[in-house]
Amino acid sequence: MMTIQKVNIFIILMLLKFGAIAQVLPTPESYLCYQANQPIEIDGALDEADWAKAEWTELFLDIEGDQMTKPKFDTKVKMLWDDQYLYIAAEMIEPHLWSTITERDAVIYLDNDFEVFINPLQDSPIYYEFEVNLLNTVWDMMMPKPYRDGGRNMNSWHIEGLKSATKMFGTINDPSDIDEKWTVEIAFPLSVLSQERPDLIYPVEGRRWRINFSRVEWQHEIVEGKYTKKINPETKKAYPEYNWVWSPQGAINMHMPEQWGYLEFTKNKVGDKKNTDVSESESERLYRQLFDVYRAQRAFKHKNKKYAKSMKELKFTDKFMYNNKEVKPYIQNIPHGYYVVLEIPQEDLTLMVRHDSNGEIIKK
Repeated sequence: MMTIQKVNIFIILMLLKFGAIAQVLPTPESYLCYQANQPIEIDGALDEADWAKAEWTELFLDIEGDQMTKPKFDTKVKMLWDDQYLYIAAEMIEPHLWSTITERDAVIYLDNDFEVFINPLQDSPIYYEFEVNLLNTVWDMMMPKPYRDGGRNMNSWHIEGLKSATKMFGTINDPSDIDEKWTVEIAFPLSVLSQERPDLIYPVEGRRWRINFSRVEWQHEIVEGKYTKKINPETKKAYPEYNWVWSPQGAINMHMPEQWGYLEFTKNKVGDKKNTDVSESESERLYRQLFDVYRAQRAFKHKNKKYAKSMKELKFTDKFMYNNKEVKPYIQNIPHGYYVVLEIPQEDLTLMVRHDSNGEIIKK
């Protein structure tokens, strides 16, 4: 989890150096989510038979991508669902279990933590963030839109019916020994996550959400027999935290929902293997690519105090390809902003992204 200040610094740096040639961002990961055979008991133990049948994700990478240093400790996730909940289980290798925050909705990422980001409706800017530390202290919030577009976290909002638990394999806050790991179980009520548009969000066969996971890990040292954050002697401040994620963002910023992974639901029960390719589709890739234009527009406005009125004025030169044929986006001007629009006649599909990250996916 990044602070608002870090997000704003990132945006400023991107605007200063980002030109009309798009930055190549990582292709998001994908996960096929099976139905549980019976409700999962949320106790942090991950000992249900259904969890044993569910597949783990790939191990987490640095938030910027696999070109960065491999994380020091392994992290992985698996998911299930039933009529009431989306279930998430995480395992984090950790030789030093330590945690201090006990107040709900405190800034949990100031401890080592595990975080979930969920956007159930891909073309909506609304998404949910959940953080939990080793003590099972949680911070849940709703974001009406990303920080980059002026969004602010709705900290007073709570996920009614949320369940979470952690289990530690070792002794917490005891620097005298070496620990093994900690695990997390979470049950997110579908009635809450689907409330924006139940008809478009509630899981059915083949429905896809956007989701990502982050693990925050602080460097530590032992002072007077207690864990504390490691201090950089030059700055006199704690070293920056590590950010390890399931689906790399391509930048130190979790608040880019277009870069989160794809979560596809199947009604098949876990253990009943389904041969389905759930990787990013051509149209999903093109929709994500429209955000390259969005970022170029932000850079253009930062430099010129206004948005470009056309792709030509923007000097955006990257090509959009669909089935090996070029398709060309255009800018539709609206009061105080714009839509970047891409029409895909082969699918009777129109993709649109607005200046404030709001989108539309229109299937005729």
